[in-house]
Amino acid sequence: MINTTLVRELGPVLAATMLAGRVGSAMAAVLGTMRVTEQIDALTTMGADPVHYLVVPRFLACIMLIPALTIMADFMGIVGGYFYSVNILEIDHGAYLTRSRDGVVGFDLFSGIFKSFFFGGIIAVVSCYQGFHCKPGADGVGKAATSAFVYSFVMILAIDLALNIILDEIYYMIYPSGASFQL
Repeated sequence: MINTTLVRELGPVLAATMLAGRVGSAMAAVLGTMRVTEQIDALTTMGADPVHYLVVPRFLACIMLIPALTIMADFMGIVGGYFYSVNILEIDHGAYLTRSRDGVVGFDLFSGIFKSFFFGGIIAVVSCYQGFHCKPGADGVGKAATSAFVYSFVMILAIDLALNIILDEIYYMIYPSGASFQL
């Protein structure tokens, strides 16, 4: 149960939360500072599209980074669960590995990684929007960074709920009895 929950929910959501807190806030702060110091206006004046030049690379980076972070979070969580269960709870090593392998199915892993792409896109779009539309001054930049994290986190939870409903429906259409392929 620990590994199933980790792979489907905790890994993607916690990785996205970390990315939103660290990277999303930084993106909003950088773009907000560029807005306040009129660097975005200078790009427009020079004929460069600020969205293409500033937002697209950040969007692509978030979409490519979050699945890797999700896989790393899944791996570290599974290893941590193993050590806790075997060393602290004194569960048999072989029984733990067998139950873990039987409990986590391929669709669970796919679901977590699939959702992470959406989370990365949300973080990038929300953070860039907050940075582009911040109020003047250092206070405006700080509020943009904070609101980028808060809005990203709320959107991550909302999209997670919607995607879980959709993915569960797909799962039960493919596997009506609830059985699926094992990893």
